[in-house]
Amino acid sequence: MTANDRLTVAVLGPGGIGGLLAALLSRAGHRVICLAGDDTAKTLRTTGIHVRSGLFGDFTADVETDTELREPVDACLIAVKATALDAALTRVPPTALGDALVVPFLNGVEHPEALRTRYRPDRVAPAVIRAESTRVAPGQIEHASPFAEIDLTGDPVPRGHLDALAQALGAAGPTTRVLEDETATLWAKMSFLAPFALLTTHHALPLGDVRTRHREELTSLVEETAAVSRACGGPADPAQALARYDAFPPGTKSSMQRDAEAGRPLELDAIGGALLRAAERHGVPAPVTARLVGELKAAGH
Repeated sequence: MTANDRLTVAVLGPGGIGGLLAALLSRAGHRVICLAGDDTAKTLRTTGIHVRSGLFGDFTADVETDTELREPVDACLIAVKATALDAALTRVPPTALGDALVVPFLNGVEHPEALRTRYRPDRVAPAVIRAESTRVAPGQIEHASPFAEIDLTGDPVPRGHLDALAQALGAAGPTTRVLEDETATLWAKMSFLAPFALLTTHHALPLGDVRTRHREELTSLVEETAAVSRACGGPADPAQALARYDAFPPGTKSSMQRDAEAGRPLELDAIGGALLRAAERHGVPAPVTARLVGELKAAGH
């Protein structure tokens, strides 16, 4: 895989993020194979993926589909929720991957280790994406944010592989960069996401109401999360995190909150649970996180 190649890319989970990336890569001339259940695979095979985006325009892209990966690819993008990961991975047998990069776009910090026990450790390249993109129906993607930014990392992955994929993704649309410190990259996302997800879901309020009506709680949780991130080798800047929350549109909701509203399983363990486990390992007090996770569990989540 080199920067100028036409790549063959599998996309496991062609939902809001996976569908957007699949469509953009296909439009850029790459071969894309979407892996999904029978009904979704049939729909995508027939209609392609239609994207509505203020940033990338409205377009339809053709993709190949299957229920399981059956041939080597250059990269496999994993874009399912953490709650569906184990079941979804049965669609990607390790023997079919060849020399492919495995690129998880998952929330949390624990999934790379799990994937490295299943696939080649030096080919697992975690990615962080910043974009608001929603699957409104199979093959129908609405990209609402005025940005789409990807950080690609992977400590044991050869840099040339990362650079080639980053070049392909960047040329297809999203602003993409390669970062050398995997831990810092994942915790930068985690330390921003955890307070946002836990508080909007717990209070069933958009971010604007959380940051005004529950400011003290938000500040405490941001400081707590930053302390855990620092202990794990990640960034820690509570003031910057609060400034970022304040800059978001007041109606912004977290994906966890949207899952709760729709009655879908929550990524509570991948986000809140992982934060608590990291805090315990490093002896960092996390009482606000513990209370919120406990109350969400008690509420049936």
